[in-house]
Amino acid sequence: MTKREKAYMARVAALGCVVCRNLGFGPTPAAVHHIRAGQGMSQRASDYLTIPLCPEHHQNGGKGVAIHAGQQAFEAIYGSELDLLAQTIGDIA
Repeated sequence: MTKREKAYMARVAALGCVVCRNLGFGPTPAAVHHIRAGQGMSQRASDYLTIPLCPEHHQNGGKGVAIHAGQQAFEAIYGSELDLLAQTIGDIA
């Protein structure tokens, strides 16, 4: 990972969880989730194709459904990875 990629991912994470913000919870601590759309299960997308998600929306499912614990349900409730990516890119710009 290059310094530029690290800096970009830090900016994404600093936004706070995109789902929590959309639900009106405000910015919550987030890690980056690499978009899997168009990728195989063992492949990871570019570090620039990332969205910020809190642990509950990323893996745990504590505030509903997590992307890694029921992607179809997650996308039905919160929007697709690509929709959330477009929002994230807009928020970064």
